[in-house]
Amino acid sequence: MIWVWAILQALTVAGVLNYWRHLPRDRKVEAPEGAVVILSLRDEWDGGADLIARLQGQCAPFRLLLATSGTCPAAEALGAREPDRVQVVAAGVATDEGQKVHKLRAALRALRPEDRWLVFIDADIAPPERLVGRLLFPLVRGKADIATGYRLLLPQGWGMAALVGAVEMQLATLPRSPSATMPWGGAMAMSRDVAERLDLDQVLAGRLSDDMSIGLAGWRAKLRLRPVRDLLVASPIGGSGLLGFGVRQYRHIVTNSAGMWALATGVVAVQAAGWLWALGWGGWSAVAIGYGAAWVRAGVRSRIIGSAVEPDQARLARRSLLWDTAAPFVVSWAHLAVQLAAATSRRIRWGGWNYVVRRGRVIRMTRA
Repeated sequence: MIWVWAILQALTVAGVLNYWRHLPRDRKVEAPEGAVVILSLRDEWDGGADLIARLQGQCAPFRLLLATSGTCPAAEALGAREPDRVQVVAAGVATDEGQKVHKLRAALRALRPEDRWLVFIDADIAPPERLVGRLLFPLVRGKADIATGYRLLLPQGWGMAALVGAVEMQLATLPRSPSATMPWGGAMAMSRDVAERLDLDQVLAGRLSDDMSIGLAGWRAKLRLRPVRDLLVASPIGGSGLLGFGVRQYRHIVTNSAGMWALATGVVAVQAAGWLWALGWGGWSAVAIGYGAAWVRAGVRSRIIGSAVEPDQARLARRSLLWDTAAPFVVSWAHLAVQLAAATSRRIRWGGWNYVVRRGRVIRMTRA
């Protein structure tokens, strides 16, 4: 049994090393004409001073398309200040699909003829100045049909927020390939031609998850979904409801693809069960193997973080690594608990709404 455990831990280390080995050193960007950044906003959005400043500092030019539900004073004020660069579209309130999806579909209908490159971002990210240019690079060069970054959670504390960050970091640094990449809606791009080829409006119609719907449709259409590995995009996390955040993320997966959820849960379950054996019956040698692998993974992840994000962001992100070095078994058990909890219901609370979802489609929604 000890050899099985050692092999399992070696594979986890190899996976993180694989990510590090494929991290681009020459981070080329493209700045084509006709790029539009699409941002879905809640109507109580405060204007996102840091986000807007970061978008204004991007190395690639773009037009900003803000999609709201109804009246969003901050969005309308921004549009009034920069009418040539910022467009605001009000989608209204959805009745049979996710509110974010509803706003994105309204934005797609508001595209102008000159909009040739579509970049989707979330309002809670702190994007680096290369974000737009890096996402567009593989598209313009013909290396991908859909390009995506991934979320890097920045815990605002050392406790539960850092634990959730540790779970998410396991996912962020998984080996990735065009045949096994699922896009993240917080930093994703495609050409207008690809959106029309997918019939993106209909792909999203009636759905709750934008990125899961796009990813699964892309797989079915045999598109090239390319991860931009150096785009680990900072996203602060803190406050209450952190475990609920994790459950919701996995509930998006299980309600869209039970097979994908089962595969992911099976992999984590093996690691969680291995730690249970190591701590209960494996002895000091098994525990040493587990901790040794955890420390190597944490060291490599620290280098990945330092290479991918700004120093202040890296300092916060590294808080999550403390869980992996001090109690890696807790991270595995928490990850498995979130996955199992996600499968207990088809109800998802998100953005002020309660949704009941079946096979990715919203079958009922009510105000939270």
